[in-house]
Amino acid sequence: MKAMMKKTFHKLVVGLLAMTGLIWSAAGAAAGGNTALQLARNDVSNIASLQRGARNFVNYCSGCHSAKYVRYSRLAQDLALSEKQVTDNLMFSGERIHDTITVSMRPEDASHWFGTAPPDLSLIARSRGTDYIYSFLKSFYLDPSRPTGTNNLILPGTAMPHVLWELQGLQRAVYDGESDAEHNVVHKQFKEFELAKQGSLSPQEYDQFVRDTVNFLDYIAEPMQLERRNLGMRVLAFLIIFFLFAYFLKKEFWKDVK
Repeated sequence: MKAMMKKTFHKLVVGLLAMTGLIWSAAGAAAGGNTALQLARNDVSNIASLQRGARNFVNYCSGCHSAKYVRYSRLAQDLALSEKQVTDNLMFSGERIHDTITVSMRPEDASHWFGTAPPDLSLIARSRGTDYIYSFLKSFYLDPSRPTGTNNLILPGTAMPHVLWELQGLQRAVYDGESDAEHNVVHKQFKEFELAKQGSLSPQEYDQFVRDTVNFLDYIAEPMQLERRNLGMRVLAFLIIFFLFAYFLKKEFWKDVK
């Protein structure tokens, strides 16, 4: 009986590991295929970073992208800002502090200009992951064949123009490759980016700009996450203490039973 249970448990573990591998493989494919993602290393507990990220979002993203599940009043509450600060500095599309972050661009106009309507970004950090967004915003490169003049290594053929080019500058993609004359095929592999035109920010400053923006997108995807984590730690601490009390109480009750 023990041998059968052990064998069944082993099969279950192997099956779970295989399923986990498939999930991670699918996630990697969805996040950019074989292109390695850079680590965002963002921290949603950093209020100053979230404030800068909110500034970046309303200035560079909210012209095309909405965040319709987020209210300005919630930003004021969580980002340690007064309602006046939010109204004066962040509210470009709403009229009242309790409005959500909407976009004035009509979907039909967006589809006409870009080929597709820009997506709402409320949950983009949960659906794509922060590393994906961070890598995407750093991976635009010059491509004269594209209507916008740029392409993206993480999302080839993206309809989004490089809206941050003035900050980052313009870069070229450098490839390593070899030619197969017999089959008239060139095999190339991405090597690195080289700067073609300097932006207004240094590479380190641009990295921080993108990291702050990603941090804000991570926050709006789940504004309750810090409270949830803190509550989870308190629950785990309670369970550990309760377990210790229960264990020693059991020892006391059963000390005379052999």
